[in-house]
Amino acid sequence: MNKEKIEEIKRLKEEKNAVILAHYYVKPEVQAIADYIGDSYYLSKIAVGLDNPIIVFCGVSFMGESAKLLNPDKTVLMPEPTADCPMAHMVNEITVDNARDRYDDLAVVCYINSTAEIKSWSDVCVTSANAVKIVKNLPNKNILFIPDRNLAHYVASQVPDKHFIYNEGFCPRHEFMSAKEIAELKEEHPNAKILVHPECNPDIIKIADYIGSTSGIIKYAAEHPEEDEFIIGTVYGVIYKLEIGRPDAKFYFPKTTPICVNMDKITLDHVLNVLKTGENAVELPDEAICDKAKETLTRMLELAAL
Repeated sequence: MNKEKIEEIKRLKEEKNAVILAHYYVKPEVQAIADYIGDSYYLSKIAVGLDNPIIVFCGVSFMGESAKLLNPDKTVLMPEPTADCPMAHMVNEITVDNARDRYDDLAVVCYINSTAEIKSWSDVCVTSANAVKIVKNLPNKNILFIPDRNLAHYVASQVPDKHFIYNEGFCPRHEFMSAKEIAELKEEHPNAKILVHPECNPDIIKIADYIGSTSGIIKYAAEHPEEDEFIIGTVYGVIYKLEIGRPDAKFYFPKTTPICVNMDKITLDHVLNVLKTGENAVELPDEAICDKAKETLTRMLELAAL
């Protein structure tokens, strides 16, 4: 049955000159039919340079919004419109306004995992892959990092000359991942390297051998052939690319498997449906919000290129 769906997806994609982008956290079968697979930073860059008039974005809502902001003349289709990111909403404008009132020389740095409106309150957008580089490149001394506190603390540890103001947002999957379960895995597999995402809670960060973006974790495993066991502290969907890059290695995840319930909603049926119908096209907020939000994404790409 899946074979028939995949063939129909390929046919419709070619017929409509569409391109399929998929985040590492969606189901493996969805990643398998994508033209491009990546984290938020990679997919943001790819979206800018595509000629295809239709982008099918297999990810959560803020990702589709970002793609549309960078490609306003293209149609961006979301296979599952209810796939959202809780952290993308975990900050309010009062927090930003208060920081601007209190601190001179302030940059509001917004994680890409946020709504267009939240981006519009900010000065620059970042991803987990480029946050450290961009914050280093900012001239500002004071940094309000929104919405994720865990990524903010990690970036602060890498850029000690800046003063950070923290917001209390978090990714539920990474925040509530169990350091105890990861430590138990380490006891079972003492030679395994612990690779974790900076959205993880501080107890996990402390015991990690490597801290990096999803793409960074995949790259680390691929570039260390001398290691053949890895404990992974991020969402389970990354296993698809990990196993492609290192089919000889073993990957262990916490007993309470970290699955993004929103990313996991996206199926081949959903992809096929939007290609057939054109449903679930991304609609952006009003022009003023969009213009400001797009500026933060454009500045992200500029500063990351320095």
